[in-house]
Amino acid sequence: MSIVQVALPVPMRKLFDYLSPSLLPGTRVLVEFGRRELVGIVIASRGDASVEHDKLKSVKSVLDDKPVFDAPMLALGQWLAGYLHHPLGDLLSSMLPAGLRRAQPLPDMTIEMLELTPKGERQLEQKMRAKQQQALMSLLTQGAIPLEQAREQFSLAVIKACCDSAFVVRKSVLREPSLDWQAHISLGNIPVPTSEQALAIATVTARLGRFITYLLEGVTGSGKTEVYLQTIQPVLLKGQQVLVLVPEIGLTPQTVKRFEQRFGLPIGLLHSGLNDRQRLTVWQQARSGEIGLVIGTRSAVFTPFKSLGLIIVDEEHDESYKQQDGPRYHARDVAVVRAQRDEIPLILGSATPSLESLNNALHHKYQLLQLHQRTGHAKMAQQNIMDVRSHSLSYGLADPMVQKMQTHLRAGGQVLVFVNRRGYAPSLVCHACGHVELCQRCDAPFTVHKSVGRLHCHRCENVRPVPRQCAQCASHDVLSQGVGTEQLEEGLQRLFPQYSSVRVDSDSVRGKDKLPQLIDAINRNQHQILIGTQILSKGHHFPRVTLVVIMDVDGALFSVDVRATEKLAQLITQLSGRAGRENRHGEMWLQSHHPDHPLLQDLIHNGYAHFARHALSERKAAHAPPFVQQTLFRAEATELNAAFEFLNETKALFTHNAAVQALGPFPAVQFKRAGRFRMLLTVQCYSRKTLHASIAECLPVIEASKRGKKVRWSIDVAPTDVS
Repeated sequence: MSIVQVALPVPMRKLFDYLSPSLLPGTRVLVEFGRRELVGIVIASRGDASVEHDKLKSVKSVLDDKPVFDAPMLALGQWLAGYLHHPLGDLLSSMLPAGLRRAQPLPDMTIEMLELTPKGERQLEQKMRAKQQQALMSLLTQGAIPLEQAREQFSLAVIKACCDSAFVVRKSVLREPSLDWQAHISLGNIPVPTSEQALAIATVTARLGRFITYLLEGVTGSGKTEVYLQTIQPVLLKGQQVLVLVPEIGLTPQTVKRFEQRFGLPIGLLHSGLNDRQRLTVWQQARSGEIGLVIGTRSAVFTPFKSLGLIIVDEEHDESYKQQDGPRYHARDVAVVRAQRDEIPLILGSATPSLESLNNALHHKYQLLQLHQRTGHAKMAQQNIMDVRSHSLSYGLADPMVQKMQTHLRAGGQVLVFVNRRGYAPSLVCHACGHVELCQRCDAPFTVHKSVGRLHCHRCENVRPVPRQCAQCASHDVLSQGVGTEQLEEGLQRLFPQYSSVRVDSDSVRGKDKLPQLIDAINRNQHQILIGTQILSKGHHFPRVTLVVIMDVDGALFSVDVRATEKLAQLITQLSGRAGRENRHGEMWLQSHHPDHPLLQDLIHNGYAHFARHALSERKAAHAPPFVQQTLFRAEATELNAAFEFLNETKALFTHNAAVQALGPFPAVQFKRAGRFRMLLTVQCYSRKTLHASIAECLPVIEASKRGKKVRWSIDVAPTDVS
């Protein structure tokens, strides 16, 4: 028996010694930890232990024949834990699929099959429902077929009915790994690239097999996806694998369809809409080299590959790449480090690149590739600002805007209306006394959801019925105030009864495949008016949209968040890009009470590229990111003083280093949530190395703090959100 050091998924920055037969690093083991049994990862073997041998516990069981983390991935996890100042065991656990966090061996590579039974064959001679007969007939002629394939041909209800009647049986079949996907590549129609696209493609493909980070800055509709496709092609033909990251689940169906049509290969998908078994299967297939292309959201960056040759991060600016709880990693930054360690190229693509990535490109850390023109005959949408101060509003829309919508709808175009508030209205107010219904746990107004008759706090998910009278004065004159997507949908149906409206927000797209179905219906022109939140801004291709209306984003102009103007500019530009695609003329109108604001004027007249470069000069003058490195300490407690005193004590630890500056404590934007007060402390320095060394030096003292044990606290390296 030797001594192994095991990383466990606990909030402790240390490794634990156990007795075990010799094991390779990266192997999962089941161990006793206090009264619990936990799945840990072996990090190393050692000759001596921190305690006497007879006091050491033995590993209860070894879960893997070979490590689930190979040496490069384990090294990546160890680097990331150090960079984020996060417990290694918890971080490694988060890097694994949920199916491997349980005390179960890695399952065999099996596939669920549907097979016709003798009873099913006999049933074909009898009268039966047409769709069930069609399914049984298909199984009779094709033989057993994979369950996933059956689901594409028949509804779940038909499959279930056939199984329940014993006409069909489900079987798990052990599948032999198929590693010859390269021989099955069937290239679809490859369009001739524009001169700008051709230059970008040639630049990347000429230096495959080397680590270079490319920032592909291309206006909306400029054909960035085509650049991806033609760059991926030589990588796949060499037998190497490709990882493509997208920010949202909603973007994966259209991306997958286009990639499948081009390469004729099955594609591995990794996102939260899949069950644990499906994600684990793709994880295994990528690791064994069975699939050549994986498309996934944030956590897919940790997928192991047999021979990875290229990483692409689409819409690299998107905030959803940043994990906001647990290990607060940024998938884009992890992709950069992973590409560097694997010595492969990385493409970061966006019409509105983050200021961090743009600054790296302008300082030649990344190579900048630009696409200035839309493909084909499509023109950029004309951008305008409407001063709403002199107009009456109907459901938040100025009267001239309603007329413009009517004009575009009559011409056969679709209209997209953006409002960043889901629900019916953002607050419920008593007209008699002015009382606002507040969530007592958050001291924030309840959002009115009229369709379900509830008040909903979007901070803590607290829900209660809509009151019939004011809680303060008992008046029945209680009114909703402000406009949300639900109210806007109701209003537009009244204003334009002859046209179909559809609402696309996190409430309306709940459920499996709901968003892809809505997007498909929109592209078939079943709906002419699209109402939605940021879900509609994220890279969707709506060829019939000719008018985009942004109702109200004035609040972001005066936010305390240093990144608020950047996020606003990205949102406006991305939304503008939904209009005027293909050969239709497009317009974008932004309603504002501050039409002369310099940010809006610069963005409308000079575009995002000019705005971003000017914003970088402002950030530099203000000593703000990306010119200074920041780490955020967050603390929350049921008593305000507890959080404040802990952060004040933490702040004092950094005063000995003149190069490091500690700012705060100050309240978070969402100062109170779920009954807890939330405070922030920013620690910053021009040198990343100096900042991280200072934090590492202070961490043992912070963790030993008695005040720290009275609060929940966390560390956020390179924060993107102060809410």
